[in-house]
Amino acid sequence: MLRINRENLKSSHQMIWFLIDFLMLGLLIINLAFIIWDSIYNFIAVQNLLKEHLPAAQSAYHPIHENFIFYDLIFVWIFLSEFFIRWGYSIKAKVYDRWYFYPFIHWYDLVGCIPVGSLRFLRILRIISIVYRLHQYKIIDVTSTRLYRFVAFYYDAFMEELSDRIVLKVLSGVQHEVQQGSPLFDRIQHDILYPRRQMLSDWLSDRIALAAQQGYIPNRGALRAYLEHRVDNALKQNLELSRLKYLPVVGPTIQDTLENAVGDIVANVIHQILDDLASSTNHAFIEDIVNVFLPEPGSAAASGNTEKEALIALITEIIEAIKTQVQVKHWRRNLP
Repeated sequence: MLRINRENLKSSHQMIWFLIDFLMLGLLIINLAFIIWDSIYNFIAVQNLLKEHLPAAQSAYHPIHENFIFYDLIFVWIFLSEFFIRWGYSIKAKVYDRWYFYPFIHWYDLVGCIPVGSLRFLRILRIISIVYRLHQYKIIDVTSTRLYRFVAFYYDAFMEELSDRIVLKVLSGVQHEVQQGSPLFDRIQHDILYPRRQMLSDWLSDRIALAAQQGYIPNRGALRAYLEHRVDNALKQNLELSRLKYLPVVGPTIQDTLENAVGDIVANVIHQILDDLASSTNHAFIEDIVNVFLPEPGSAAASGNTEKEALIALITEIIEAIKTQVQVKHWRRNLP
């Protein structure tokens, strides 16, 4: 239900204008109801139906119907009077930079006053403008009404469905062009990705270092124990190494020493690689990888079909992931 904030109405410096707005709002609703009813009454079948079941009402309204334009002009005169009063006030208060700006900005007020055919229904624009002005000054709160929530919900649903279909159509077209080897692919590779190789290298370097620092360093001990355990199991299953234990006296000692040495070497190598990735020294390594995927245009590596097909597949998969996300219907989550 629409409620009036009386405190804001009393504290406003334009209380008289807001009261006029409420008066005009009521008259506009009455006038539109009158126009709609007279349009319905204009059908002969409706007149005959009223004459048969409500002859008194039909005989009382029929003269009004015949003089509809006269009664409508009464409303038009009231609306135009209010319009010119507000225009005069805007000139006195210098609301706009030029005195003649007001009728152009409030054109919907004038168009709705034309007493011709369907133009009368444009008076609903004036109702919308008044309601919007009252809502803007927090005299009323339109968003709290069921009608607004109903219209807003289905408007958002319609716009989401429409925009999703447009985006999916565009992305599918881009996918097709990339797969067909259109100039778009070369532009993406040479004009977009290649000039940003340094930025990509820096970003990947920072992300890998951060991931290694957060995932590896706190679990260094557990990772070492896991690696030594896996290497120990692998060595015990090795047939050649298991034969060392048959050597007299020193066989078991040599076997244990080799197992410990190999486990320690593997663990140290893995730890060193992860330590390098977790530090800023990984930048050169990441830059070399980026240069392999994005070679300089015109080079032999840049013209390789394998690398080109891999990049096409990468772009296609990225677009497909975007399309999958676009297909998610967010408005359905708000359904009761």
